[in-house]
Amino acid sequence: MLNDISRVGLGDDFDRGEHKGMQLNDHIVLWNHVFIKVMDVRHETLSRDKELRNYRLPTSAFLYSIRGNAQIWLDQLVHNVSRFHVLHGGKGMCLNIVVEDELEYYIVLYKAILALPTTRDIQQLLESENPFQSQYAFAPHQPLSLYDKVELLEQQWRQSTGLGNIHVKALLYQFVYELLAQLHSQGIQPLKPDLMAQAAAYMREHYSQPLTLESIAEQLGCSAGHLSRTFKKHMHTSPIHFLGQVRAERTMQLLMQTDATLQEIAEWVGYPDAHSLSRSFKKYIGLSPVRYKKERLKQPWNQDLPMTLLTSAVQQKPSRLYNDIDYQYHYSTRGDIHMQGRIRVTAMTVMLCLSLLLTACSAQVNPTGGTQAEANQTTAPAASEKSNGDGQAGVQAKTRTISTLKGDVEIPAEPKRVVSDQYMGHLLKLGVIPVGVRSFMLSEAWIEKAGISKDIIAGIEDLGGFPMNLEKLTYLEPDLIIGSIEKNIEDYQKIGKTVFLPYWEGLSTAGPLEKFRRISEIFGKEQQAEQWIMEYKQNVETAKKKIAGIIKEGETVSIVQVANKNLYVLAAEGGNYGSSTIYEMLGLPPTKKALEMKEGFESISLEVLPEYTGDHIFVYGSHDEGANEVLNSGIWKGIPAVKKGNIYMYGSFDDKGDEFVMEDPYSLELQLDSIVNLLLAKKK
Repeated sequence: MLNDISRVGLGDDFDRGEHKGMQLNDHIVLWNHVFIKVMDVRHETLSRDKELRNYRLPTSAFLYSIRGNAQIWLDQLVHNVSRFHVLHGGKGMCLNIVVEDELEYYIVLYKAILALPTTRDIQQLLESENPFQSQYAFAPHQPLSLYDKVELLEQQWRQSTGLGNIHVKALLYQFVYELLAQLHSQGIQPLKPDLMAQAAAYMREHYSQPLTLESIAEQLGCSAGHLSRTFKKHMHTSPIHFLGQVRAERTMQLLMQTDATLQEIAEWVGYPDAHSLSRSFKKYIGLSPVRYKKERLKQPWNQDLPMTLLTSAVQQKPSRLYNDIDYQYHYSTRGDIHMQGRIRVTAMTVMLCLSLLLTACSAQVNPTGGTQAEANQTTAPAASEKSNGDGQAGVQAKTRTISTLKGDVEIPAEPKRVVSDQYMGHLLKLGVIPVGVRSFMLSEAWIEKAGISKDIIAGIEDLGGFPMNLEKLTYLEPDLIIGSIEKNIEDYQKIGKTVFLPYWEGLSTAGPLEKFRRISEIFGKEQQAEQWIMEYKQNVETAKKKIAGIIKEGETVSIVQVANKNLYVLAAEGGNYGSSTIYEMLGLPPTKKALEMKEGFESISLEVLPEYTGDHIFVYGSHDEGANEVLNSGIWKGIPAVKKGNIYMYGSFDDKGDEFVMEDPYSLELQLDSIVNLLLAKKK
């Protein structure tokens, strides 16, 4: 029936798709290439002062009001509806209605499915010009023509049988034909939906559900690939990464505002258990939920206030609650909090730039024609010096260009003032003492055990949590910033040269030696890193000889983590808490289950634990809360490895942590000693 639309009644310009701002001919092409299924037709009346709130359209929909007055929102666009008015919205759009006078309307819910087989051109056209997701609203010039068709459509829907369903579909096509004709004659321009806003809103509303990229795309009426590409293009992150940020921010609120357990919070924000929450939270925030809460409770005053940088704190300031603005948390004060934070950082940055400029201008000229400030810089080789107009050489500072996930970055060849929100152990092992780090890093468990001087730690500025305190960061004047959380990079870049180096990749981590190599490449210290790696591998080979024969040929090893009354089995690759030392370094043979895990760990129930255990079992967190319920159970005691005594208890998942939490060189050295000593004790 729509085959003749482009030739009858719409005019030549419609047929050619020449209407300014519209591609109605493309819309017609798509209407002719889809299978339409009518999902529901309703005739509704809302009385005065009634509302329809936050109804998310389950499919594409037409809404045709025939009497009354109301304000109708489709997503963020509001339409003042009086008498006859047509609105169209796509799947996933949020519908709100506030009635001023009794509103009577019809709503038609339909689903458009691309008929197969079809050409790639049609598939691409549907992705770029999807009329079934377009939004438009207008008062038709010939409302009764539309009214006749929608009234008959609703009547036939209520009475439809098998044959009647065909009539329903035919009536919908007639309604669409009349609608498109009037759209054209009135010059109405459909709007593409803001897919990014829809996706973000949907994830913030449904973060507690087990969402996937596919399920989100399905709710928004688009393909998973299109959603992912568009989201990354405009938001510079993936939809699932954004969802993780939303869940992490909600977790922070619940940790600080309630006494809910980690398991309760996990179930509320969309994770199956507390451990899954902890792993994800650490990926986004940089420390465990328990550690985060303790660190926050330790802070007696608001460290975000610039006054703390300029004067001694003689009086503690009351802590303030934080709220959720622009997907970051900021302390609540009057006014636009997000903008105030940016103004403070920008103002301090401008002041620093002016200060440096004035210093450069007022510096005394040295005998070579350069300024005193230039004379104090690290000079480049003669080949890189540029001649000035007087035939004198202007000295340039050395720089290096490195490749990152955010593109190539030019950094100082020998940075002197390094700030990092992660990797402190890696930096210290390379002889790089940062001027500032995140709070958690200053109390990591390996520091004391590795014999790091207290004076070194005392000289490193505490920059708070994620994101690092931007005012303090500006004040430190870093010449290189290393950030591990993607959403914070933009703010860091406004302060200084920034390198993005993620610590977590999905729910797994890169190999610990690879992490060290990546850090060394930033500083041009690859040779130093390889020297340590060579010595470490020699120690590993020595350790292997010491433990030879404890794990007999053909036997396998499994690593079980007990935390928050839950059970986890660590994978052969990408895990944490000593799994890389046990499996990758010492080469102890993993079970088949551990080899098959796609992520760094797998959460299991106690009932299936025997299926995951090998001939020897390492148990991490045996003294933590809830561990006894597992270790004293009949199922645990019935496992063959337990009966034989091939059990190795180590480490703690509590808020203090241990050398198994991090994977820097110092931690790896300590882990190797700890695991070897466990096995040797068994040998005795």
